[in-house]
Amino acid sequence: MKFTSILATAAIALGLATSAMAQDKTKVGFVYVGPVGDGGWTYEHNKGRLAVEEHFGDKVETVFVESVPEGPDAERVMTQMALEGADLIFTTSFGYMDPTINVAKKFPKVKFEHATGYKQAENVSVYSARFYEGRAVQGTIAGRMTKSNIVGYIGSYPIPEVIRGINSAFIHARKVNPDVQFKIVWAYTWFDPAKEADAAKVLIEQGADVILQHTDSTAPQAAAQAAGNVITFGQASDMSEYAPMPRVSSIIDNWAPYYIARTQAVMDGTWTSVSTWDGIGAGMVGIGEISDAVPAEVKAEALALKDALANGSYHAFTGPLKKQDGSDWLAEGETADDGTLAGMNFYVEGIEGDIPN
Repeated sequence: MKFTSILATAAIALGLATSAMAQDKTKVGFVYVGPVGDGGWTYEHNKGRLAVEEHFGDKVETVFVESVPEGPDAERVMTQMALEGADLIFTTSFGYMDPTINVAKKFPKVKFEHATGYKQAENVSVYSARFYEGRAVQGTIAGRMTKSNIVGYIGSYPIPEVIRGINSAFIHARKVNPDVQFKIVWAYTWFDPAKEADAAKVLIEQGADVILQHTDSTAPQAAAQAAGNVITFGQASDMSEYAPMPRVSSIIDNWAPYYIARTQAVMDGTWTSVSTWDGIGAGMVGIGEISDAVPAEVKAEALALKDALANGSYHAFTGPLKKQDGSDWLAEGETADDGTLAGMNFYVEGIEGDIPN
C-alpha cells in the first residue's frame, strides 16, 4: 500500500510538473491565406514562424493553419486557436482584418497581430512592410531593360497595398524611360497558379517583355521562362530557382525579426497594441540579388536607389507628381504622407485604365 501510494504521489508530481512546463510555454498561432509551399507570401511568413521556434526553442509552441479563405472560415480558425490556448496569433492577410477584430473582442487576454490591415484594438496590433520601396527598385530595372516599352503587372486585389506598388513601380520606370507603358491584369486571387500563369501569358501576348506580380506563386516566372526574352521579379520570396533569367531580382519579405520581437514582448509582459510599417532600412523589405542578366550600370543605379530608400535620403513618392486625372498631388520635392499612402485609391498620371471596384 505504501509503495502504491509513493507511485501515485510520484505520478501526480510528474503530472503537475508536465502541466507547469506546458503552461510555461508561450503558444503562438499563425493563420495563412495560402499553402506554406507557395514559394512566396505564405512561404516567407512560415519562415518567420520557424525562426521563432529556432530562437526560443522549448519556450514556445507554434501552430499554423494554411490555405484559410478570407471570410467566415478565418474567424472559425482564429477562434479555435484561441480556445486551444494560443497566447499570440498572427493573421497574415488583408482580408483577415475584420475576422481578427471580431475574434479579439471575444478573447481579450489573447494578443493578435494582423498583417497589412489598419484596424487596431487594445489586443490587436497591425504590421506591414513598405513593399512599395522594393517596387521602386523593380520599376527602375524594368524601365531600363524593357525593349518593347510595355511592362505587365499582375495585381491580386485592388486594395491600397497593391495600388501603391503599381504606382511606385510605374513612377520609377517612367523616370528612367519616359516611353514605358504599364498593362495591368487583375487576377482576383493571392494564390492560384493557373490564374497567375494565364495573366502572365495575356500580358506577354500584349507585348510585355517585363512582368511584375503581386501574387504569390511562381507560375508567372514559369510562363515567362517558357515565352523567352521576358524578365520577371520574385514576389515576397527570392524565387531564385528562376535566376538569372527570367527572374532578375526580387522583393523579399523578412518577417522573422518582427515575429521574434513580438513573441518576446508577450513573454515579458510588455506587449502593447502598435502599428508597424517598416521598409528596406529596417530590414523588413529585402532586395534579392540582382542577376548578371541586368547590365552593370543598371544594377548600380538600382542599388543606389535601394541605399537612398534605406537611409531615408529619398522617398519613393516624391513630387512633382499628378494623379491619373491630371490634378496636382505632390509639389516639387514634397513627399507623400503615410495616411494618403495607407488609403491609396488612385493611379498616378500616365497609368491607363481604371481601378476596379
